[in-house]
Amino acid sequence: MPRMLPEPTPETRHFWEGCKEGELRLQRCTACSDTYFPPRPFCPKCGGRDVAVVKASGKAILWSYVINHRPRPDMGTEPYAIAVVKLDEGPTMMTNITGCPQTPEALQLDMPLTVSFSKQSDDISLPLFAPAK
Repeated sequence: MPRMLPEPTPETRHFWEGCKEGELRLQRCTACSDTYFPPRPFCPKCGGRDVAVVKASGKAILWSYVINHRPRPDMGTEPYAIAVVKLDEGPTMMTNITGCPQTPEALQLDMPLTVSFSKQSDDISLPLFAPAK
């Protein structure tokens, strides 16, 4: 069974195009300078509609996680971390953690992470995070 993939919308297209090109793209409000995720056509802080798409650094820290031990046909039989990471730019996002054992000993809160992109189809690459080298 293939992994379920997101369906880009006009509001999220810039994000998915960035992921396909190896860039993590966020939005920043030009009125209040708040950087936010997930994508939307207005600022969640002030409601402003003048927003810009910005390239994020791709750096984050591990904010929270849960290790899923239930097998999924699209994710294999090994445990995997479902995580919330806090991006250097401020927003949080859900993702998976790769590049390390999926154990509480390896998944230390506040550990530095960097983004990588996993190509899933011609149109979708998913942003995943691994411990920073």
